[in-house]
Formats: sequence, C-alpha cells, structure tokens
Amino acid sequence: MEPSLELDLHIAARGSRLASLHAALREAIANGRLAPGLRLPSSRELAASVGVSRNTAVAAYELLASEGWLESRGASGSYVAELPRAAVQVSDRASVAPWADSPWLRGEITPLPWSIPTGPRPAYRFMTGTPDIASFPFEVLRRLRTRALQALARKPASYPRPQGLPALREAIAKHVSSSRAVACTADDIVITAGAQQAFDLIARVLVTPGQTLAAVEDPGYPPLRAALASAGARLAPVPVDRDGLVVGALPAGTRIVCVTPSHQFPLGVALSLARRRELLNWAAREQAVIVEDDYDGEFRFTPRPLDALKTLDRDGRVFYVGTLSKSMLPALRIGFIVAPAWARDALVTARQTLDFSSPALLQMAVADFIAEGHLLRHVRRMRGEYAERRRVLEQSLQRHLGAQAEVYPAIAGLHLAVALPVDCDELARRAWTAGVGVEPLSRYRMAAGGPDGLVFGYGAIDAARIPEAVRRLAQVLGTL
Repeated sequence: MEPSLELDLHIAARGSRLASLHAALREAIANGRLAPGLRLPSSRELAASVGVSRNTAVAAYELLASEGWLESRGASGSYVAELPRAAVQVSDRASVAPWADSPWLRGEITPLPWSIPTGPRPAYRFMTGTPDIASFPFEVLRRLRTRALQALARKPASYPRPQGLPALREAIAKHVSSSRAVACTADDIVITAGAQQAFDLIARVLVTPGQTLAAVEDPGYPPLRAALASAGARLAPVPVDRDGLVVGALPAGTRIVCVTPSHQFPLGVALSLARRRELLNWAAREQAVIVEDDYDGEFRFTPRPLDALKTLDRDGRVFYVGTLSKSMLPALRIGFIVAPAWARDALVTARQTLDFSSPALLQMAVADFIAEGHLLRHVRRMRGEYAERRRVLEQSLQRHLGAQAEVYPAIAGLHLAVALPVDCDELARRAWTAGVGVEPLSRYRMAAGGPDGLVFGYGAIDAARIPEAVRRLAQVLGTL
C-alpha cells in the first residue's frame, strides 16, 4: 500500500522549489518528525501532495540520499536513514518539567529490578511464572471468541462495565467457590487486567501516600512491592520460614499485609493453618487488611489444599487476588479481586478512572470457556503434567546435586526453590552461559542476607529435558 506523508511541508512560493523541498524534508528528518526506517511516498505521490513536479521530487530524494539522510532500496522505495543521535536535533535536557516529582521520574519504581544475563538464550530455561502455553486448547478459545464476535455483530454492545461483564464475574465466582472454597458471588468480583492491575487498584484505594505501612514477604514478588511503592506506601520486609510468613515479625502500625499463602513466592512453602489463623487474628487486633495473592494455587499436589485466607475471613479484611495467567494464558491479561463489600465500589471507581474496563470480546469468550467446563478440564490435565515435571525435577536434583540441594517443601504451584551452600548469583550467571536458565533467590529479596538458593520454574519445560538441564547445572556447580 502506498504510504502517505501526513506532514505539513512548507514549500516556498518563489525561488528554487527543489531547494525548498530538500530543506523541508531534511529539517523533518533532523528534528525527528520523520523517524529512521520510515518508508517515504513515491516521487509521484510526493510531488502530488506538495504541489511540485515529479522531476523536482526525484531530485530532492536523490540529493538527500547523497547526503546520507535517505536510503534508496530500489523497487521498495526510499527510507529515512538510521542516523547517529548527534545528527538528529533531539533535546537531551534532563527535564522540561522540573516541578514534576514522582517516584517514576526519580527512578524509584522498578517492578523487575534484576537484569537478564547477556548472551544467547539458554537451551534449557526454568522460567518462573510461565505455564505450558503449548498445551493450551487454543482451538476451543478461538471458537468461543468467534462466537462472541458474532454475538456482538448481532447486538452491538456499548462500553463494558468497569467491574467486568456479569457473565465473566459469575463464571469466576463459581470457579473459585468450587476450586478454592472461596464463598462469593458475581457481585463480589472485580475484573482486572491481570493480577498486577489488581495490586495497583488495591494500593490506590488503601494507601495514604507517605503514611501507610505495608508488610511484604521477603523474599517476595517485586511487582507487588512496586505497586505499593508507586502509591506511596512505606514497605516493611517480613521474613518467611518453612511455615510461611512470620506473623510475629510484623511491625507495629502495619495496615496492609501481602501474602502468597498457597505457594509462597518464591520459596514455594505454604502458610500453615496455624499461621493463617494467627494472621487473621492479628489483622483483627491491628485493624489491618490482607492482600491474598493466589497466583497458581490451583495446581496442587495434595488431595485437598489448605483453606484460603478469604475462606477463613469473617471480618471482611481479605482481598483475594486471582489470575488466569497461570491456569489459562499470560497473554489474556485477565485477573480478578474477590473484594470485601466495603471496598468494592471504590475499586470499581478506581478501575474506571484507570482504563475504564477490559475488552468485552475477550471477557465474553473467557466467560464461556470457564462456564462450559474447559478451564476445569485444562487445569485437571495440567495438574497431572506439572506434578510429573516436579517429580522428575526433584529426582534429578537428588541424583545430580545430592545433599547439597535442600528443597523447600511445597504443596502446589509451578516452581520449586532449592537452598544451596554457594554463591547462587554466580552459579546462575555461569549456568546461563552453560545453557541453563535458572534464577537466584537474591532477585526477590529486599533486605540483605536471607536464604540463598535457586528457583526452578517447570511450567514451560518438558519433563524429558529436565534431567539433562540439572546435569549441566551440577557440572557448573562443580566449578565453583
């Protein structure tokens, strides 16, 4: 398709039309209005759009190409050249708004504060937070999405509600009621763009900038900490042991406690039933609220999971955050909050202010996917697959690392944490070079010290590839 030049080029009415066109195009490139790599209109189209002869347009292109401003690619046309920054007149001033003082501009908000090692991508990657995308029933979702599109064509809808489509909220309420024993109705659900937006909305509603003290697990989930910090919360790291969050270490004055009780991120341990009751009692005494992140608790390896904090909550203190990124697809970006009644309207208003709502077409398709039982079937099938990968991983760790590797106990989830008596940052760097991608626990810590080890995500690696990956890791470990 012929590109057009939606740019006001001032061509002098008198004098050399060629010189005027050449200067106008060169200035547009120099000041960045015509970006590097942009395909320009043909000489015929340019001539017609600016009111010059085609010969003038051809001459202007040739002159700019000779000066290095354009690249001619034969029949493909003329393109703006990739130029050194010094040749482009772009302001390098640190700030044109010195009055702006936000944590983003100050560089204090870093959702992912770790760097990925350089070099080729490793052949074996234990990625955390990533499910087995290849096993997802894409054809089913495609069919449901087509059906939703046809329904919209028959009865065009207006903007979807900020709280989420009733059908999707109803489907999610039934799903979490049956799968996680969280008693709720569609009215209790607020649909979000993934769990991260859920954290952001909760922080916007609950945090008083500079005053609210929020306790977070350490090690813990960096994007959750970022959502709280961006809202102005003061963060208090709280240690985690084999029974989960150490409730006795919660500082006085804490108003928000964030936990991953089903499968602590990243250690993987479960918050014991005694600790769950202790935390709820503590929250009642301190008038605090709890944010329960149940990101992959559906993939459990025991006949019955521990009750969710939301299930045990009798005071309306728990905000239960769920996501379909692990049970379905990360690309869907659908999460939800089972919200206490007193906070629901505020969360919906915050969602409306932030981005209004999630796409109706996607919500309709996902609602049918859940309601027709496809999600439950997929979760049950993958639960067995992930259990097998976990078994193979544990056997491989025992075989190749032996007593050096102390596996943290876990009853659910898509990753496994292992304590090792070495510098695990250096081990992870060398392992990457050797073709094995694995994360050190240090990437998730706030305070200095704490447990040292590695995190193995097995959601996106086949069971057959795990033994060789661990064997290579053991070889690297032997060089430390």
